[in-house]
Amino acid sequence: MLHENLKPFPDDFLWGAASAAYQVEGAWDVDGKGISNWDKYVRIPGKTFKGTNGDVAVDHYHRYKEDIALMAEMGMKTYRFSVAWARIFPNGRGEVNQSGLDFYNRLINELIQYNIEPILTIYHWDLPQALQDEYGGWESRKIVEDFKNYSITLFKAFGDRVKYWVSLNEQNIFTRLGYQTALHPPGVKDDKLYYQVNHHANLANATAIKAFRKYVPDGKIGPSFAYSPAYAATCKPEDILASENAEEFMNHWWMDVYAWGKYPKATWDYLKRKGLTPQVEESDFTLLKEGKPDFMGVNYYQTTTYEKNPLDGVTMDGNFNTTGKKGTMEDTGIPGLFKTVTNENLERTNWDWNIDPQGLRIGLRRITNRYGLPILISENGLGEYDKVEDDGTINDDYRIEYIATHLRAIQEAITDGIDMIGYCVWSFTDLLSWLNGFQKRYGFVYVNQHEEGEHDLRRIKKKSFYWYKEVIESNGETL
Repeated sequence: MLHENLKPFPDDFLWGAASAAYQVEGAWDVDGKGISNWDKYVRIPGKTFKGTNGDVAVDHYHRYKEDIALMAEMGMKTYRFSVAWARIFPNGRGEVNQSGLDFYNRLINELIQYNIEPILTIYHWDLPQALQDEYGGWESRKIVEDFKNYSITLFKAFGDRVKYWVSLNEQNIFTRLGYQTALHPPGVKDDKLYYQVNHHANLANATAIKAFRKYVPDGKIGPSFAYSPAYAATCKPEDILASENAEEFMNHWWMDVYAWGKYPKATWDYLKRKGLTPQVEESDFTLLKEGKPDFMGVNYYQTTTYEKNPLDGVTMDGNFNTTGKKGTMEDTGIPGLFKTVTNENLERTNWDWNIDPQGLRIGLRRITNRYGLPILISENGLGEYDKVEDDGTINDDYRIEYIATHLRAIQEAITDGIDMIGYCVWSFTDLLSWLNGFQKRYGFVYVNQHEEGEHDLRRIKKKSFYWYKEVIESNGETL
């Protein structure tokens, strides 16, 4: 659709930014916090860029007031953050660590003081290591009950002030990278276990959402899904079929369960023939249907283009670019189903991520047409190298261009009829980018933190900070 005029952003549109506990908090072993899977994983040589870890990260735990004051200066309407499970339950369950609850109470109250709507993410990848050691973490159905109890603890502690909640962040990423590609903890490659782990995560998600209805009846909750809409490489029917396979395997496999409580049939039948379907109980699907979310959270960074993959074709073992050396990402796929291919119509970042604003609009329309749920953009942003000039400025015009074009695509989607709740840029401050260290920067606020040496962690507002401030003040009119 080409529109002569675009609808304005809704008056109550939540303009914000996002983060994750492990990537910003630091304070990894203070005030009673337990060890997480990431605290352990980053200590394995060669797993992260130059051995970086989140022990300090950007020290948000001790500097949250400074960071929130900057959010208020920008005029942010919402801040999405995650709770570190091991900060609340050092052993994953059992006795609550009151110091952990106190920290998040202070954080939430500080946000509310500045009229910034808190969006709380229950789980953003940092599993208490004690649960991994005890029963394999997500590998066991025991995790469902422990996740439920953890979630209810948060609902009871914060539900009086927090009305927007994200249940699981990027379930498709932490299961796939943890159990199919071995890039994330626990570093396992086992396709059968991957699908089983994913099923347990679905049950945990539904259980938490079901409990949420009792404890926060006036709130809204949904998962955040890392959505990469699938394109066909050509108009050849075999490539179109490959893209359909990918959309179902890589996207519908999760979102269908969230919205409808059932798995896509063609994918289920394929996995059954391969002996890869998870073990399920009849009552599981009743539970999954009871866990329907209020919205679909979408973490959007790029589209992916696919072509036919022969039966002896490429697998999921291709190189993943974690160094920022452009052109080192390798194609991956599932033999007989699909294979990724470079889309020559799109520019790529130094980490080989496609830049495709219209892909976001396409994805929003697909979600709306299939599920009919409101959408929260819970992440969208550009990870790049940033340079502090001699005068102390950081001219990240490339980030402004990226966000502006994606916001324009959202406005076009709103004009198309899409129900949008808000938009959270990844991220507010620079942070630890998991496997990529500190060189891959996303924030509106530069943090003087690097891979080598001692650094003072001072905050410096980038050019994009002032630009986004104007966007928020005008409710998007300055786009």
